[in-house]
Amino acid sequence: MASEFFDKVYKVVRLIPEGKVTTYGHIARFLGETRSARVVGYAMNASHNDSSIPAHWVVNRSGVLTGKHFFTGSTLMQDLLESEGIKVIEDQVQSFESHLWNPIDHLDQEPFIDNIIG
Repeated sequence: MASEFFDKVYKVVRLIPEGKVTTYGHIARFLGETRSARVVGYAMNASHNDSSIPAHWVVNRSGVLTGKHFFTGSTLMQDLLESEGIKVIEDQVQSFESHLWNPIDHLDQEPFIDNIIG
């Protein structure tokens, strides 16, 4: 069951546009699992051996790089974000709201979920 949910999370994360970030909670809500932000975090932590998953685009609800410890090197998550034009100071995405991408605002939820499940 967790593996299926993790796969759904990864499909959403792959759709985040470069130069944007989203939150664990936004992904959970998009997938219809409002109380599963922490599970989204577990999925992201488990994804770091898969270079096709841009895990650096997922931050906490305040824009803090809470997943940075799961990246190789102490500043890799920040370096990746900054290479895409997202400024980070003391592990905090600057101008967070302007970089925030909410899948509910940009993706058609029902067909997307049907597509993931099917």
